[in-house]
Amino acid sequence: MTTPAPDQTADALHPVRVELLRAAHSDAEAVLARAEREADTLLGQARAEARSILDEARRQGEADGADSARDLRVRARREARSGTLAARRESYEELRRAAAERVRELRGTSDYTSLRERLERRARVLLGPGAEVSEHADGGVVGHAPGRRVDLSLTALADRALERMGAEVRSLWEP
Repeated sequence: MTTPAPDQTADALHPVRVELLRAAHSDAEAVLARAEREADTLLGQARAEARSILDEARRQGEADGADSARDLRVRARREARSGTLAARRESYEELRRAAAERVRELRGTSDYTSLRERLERRARVLLGPGAEVSEHADGGVVGHAPGRRVDLSLTALADRALERMGAEVRSLWEP
């Protein structure tokens, strides 16, 4: 048997080579097409997941924002209420001071002696005839009996009068 010449072998293998190259190109194109489809699918899934994550983050951000806004409103209402109550308390204390000052002015009037005697009698009625009654520094009297005490000072009487007025006093600073 004789060995064919190298040129003859190359020529004989040429159709095989061409077919192998065509098959390789075809396989490569199929692999490339499949890879592109898979990449498109993965990219689509990734985009959908990203949209979902963004939507959830947006919803969570809106919910957090709503919670924060609610907290701010609650805090603002509390601060406003606190400020209102502080202003009312200040107004009440000012009224109380003014009433106490005005009632203490009674000490300089001609009627004060009669008023003091009536307060002393009232202390004895409340505590009994053996009660020790003395004049208070602000005017009026304070009475003591064993285990009991009564404050009929002018300041205490003014405070009680304001307390009895209740809603009428509050109407001074409420709309």
